[in-house]
Order: sequence, then structure tokens, then C-alpha cells
Amino acid sequence: MKVVLLERVEGRGGLGDVVTVKDGYARNYLLPRQKALRATAANLKVFEAQRAEIEVRNQKAKDAAGKAGESLDGTSYILIRQAGETGQLYGSVSGRDVADMVNAEGGKIDRSMVVLDKPIKTLGVHPVKVRLHAEVTVSVNINIARSQDEAERQARGENVIASQFEEDRAADEQAAQDMLEGGAGQQDGEYGDH
Repeated sequence: MKVVLLERVEGRGGLGDVVTVKDGYARNYLLPRQKALRATAANLKVFEAQRAEIEVRNQKAKDAAGKAGESLDGTSYILIRQAGETGQLYGSVSGRDVADMVNAEGGKIDRSMVVLDKPIKTLGVHPVKVRLHAEVTVSVNINIARSQDEAERQARGENVIASQFEEDRAADEQAAQDMLEGGAGQQDGEYGDH
């Protein structure tokens, strides 16, 4: 289906471009969200008549998104989740979780604005892109940890999983050293000579 774009669409084109897209994409996404019009002769005439107005409206939306993005760009959010010893989450963090967290802290984003290629399934600090407008994208950091203390350690750049393994290894070495130095299993002549 041929459509004329009313705003920039990622991977398709910019405002005013006439592009061919699959019918389902046009019917289910572009047309209902007023991102495009069918490229009929009548619609093209209407578009050309209103082009200046559409461009002004698009610029205003872009400027508003840019202002909102300034306060949002680079912010960090802490999310406490349960995870295994290797740092694998019991479940995953989706775009909806990220949007809910940002909105709880005073931001105003929709889950469709969160750009996640795949759900987040591990502990750590993860950068996440938020597309506020077709031409305005910002990045926020999601700090996923098992506790507030762990989140603070991760924020300082510490790898808490590696630290935990190191602490466990040191504790095991200490226990082994204690056994060698006469802890458990040493018997000094308790049974006497026979």
C-alpha cells in the first residue's frame, strides 16, 4: 500500500515522503496513529494544502519532546528484583517495567516509547533508550539489584556477582587454612600408646 508520511518513521522515511509499505503495517500501525495517509490523489492534495501546518505541528511536538528529554537524559533508576547467585533474574524486566519506574519518579513516558531489543534478564546497570519523538531519543540507566546496598555498590562500578564469588572463595580458603592449622581432625595423643 502506498502512503504519504505525516511524520518521520524509523526505517521508512520523513515527513511528506510517499512510500510503499505492507498493508497490515499501514492498517494496524501507521493509519490508526495518524502517522500516514493513504496516497490517493485526494489525500495528496489535502496533504499539500496542509503541509505547512503539519510541519509546524510536528516541529512543536519535537521541541516539546526535546525539552522533556533534557530532564530525562542520563537519569538513573533503581529496580530491586530477586535473582540467583549468578546474577540471573527470576523473570525479566520489560519496557512496561521501565516506563512504570520512570513515571513513578515523575517522568511522563509511555511503554511504547521504551526501546528494548530484548528483555533484561541479569543484574547490573543497563542503559535503555527512550524514544520521546521520532527524532528525539534519550538514554536512561536502569540499575537492577537484589538490595539497595547492592544497587549502590553497582552504581559505583562494582561487579557485585564477581565480588560475591571472590568473598565466597576467600571464606573457603580461610576455612581450609583453619583445618590445616589444627582445627578439626587433629588428635594429639589422646589414645595413648598400646
